[in-house]
Amino acid sequence: MVLPKCIVDELEGRGLDVEDFMIRLPSKELNLDPEIAVETRLELAEKYLAEGKELVDRDHVEASERLYRVAGECMKALVIHHYLEDILGGVEEMGRWIVTDLEKAVKEISKMVSEDFLVSWGEADHLHVWGFTRQSWIGDLLK
Repeated sequence: MVLPKCIVDELEGRGLDVEDFMIRLPSKELNLDPEIAVETRLELAEKYLAEGKELVDRDHVEASERLYRVAGECMKALVIHHYLEDILGGVEEMGRWIVTDLEKAVKEISKMVSEDFLVSWGEADHLHVWGFTRQSWIGDLLK
């Protein structure tokens, strides 16, 4: 399904991510099992991964953006799966995910998993920031 341009423009004009909105709205309105949102987030992460790999040799800025979104979607899936209520409440209140939510999630999940989780998120963030200026190492990362 394709959303009408006027709806997309309105959502973006309000600072909302269209894909994120289209995941959160039915989950809330239909009171879906949270694991459906988890599966949806992981499916979106796979889409971004494929796009990032495809873009790496042509557009390093867009490739780094897509690859960062992979990490973000995985983080959102983990927050939902582990029902990190404080973070989910903040997302609900704001009506969208913000970087601070993801950073809080990293800290909470690293307590459950390992400190290596913090390092992995740091690498994803590094990819995102430096992807805007360096092309060659992104391709090397995906090989």
